[in-house]
Amino acid sequence: MTVTSLSRRAVLTALAASTILSGHRNAWAQDLPRIVVTTDPTCGCCTGWVDHLRQAGFTAEVIETSEINRVKVRLGVPQDLASCHSAEIDGYVIEGHVPADAIKRLLVEKPQAKGLAVPGMPAGSPGMEVEGVEDDTYAVVLFGPAGQSTFARYRGPQVL
Repeated sequence: MTVTSLSRRAVLTALAASTILSGHRNAWAQDLPRIVVTTDPTCGCCTGWVDHLRQAGFTAEVIETSEINRVKVRLGVPQDLASCHSAEIDGYVIEGHVPADAIKRLLVEKPQAKGLAVPGMPAGSPGMEVEGVEDDTYAVVLFGPAGQSTFARYRGPQVL
């Protein structure tokens, strides 16, 4: 065999593998429930967070309303956990810039809770990436009738 035939074989094998893997990635995305995100139409960072969710395989529906605070009250988001957008997925509430992998973990573990929140808008959280600004360390908070607890900690996009 020549080097050329090995290279072609390697390329064809790699192409076949990537096709198979991308098919699996699409199948995994289809297994994720749809997330409905409610935002204020004047908020720009919410779009970045929705893009983050879509890149992670979620199908996201966006509803814009100037009555976002009424949505938070209806969903039972505690005031101290409020952020700029609220979402609903599979019976859970997602408040703020919660990383997609934390949402996936929530959906797998299915804890007895109302949902997850990242209060405020920490720098470096999904949708809040700002070049030249140091990433904040922040908690993803699990909240519900039993109270609040730390579900995960991040520094920017990295789980701590």
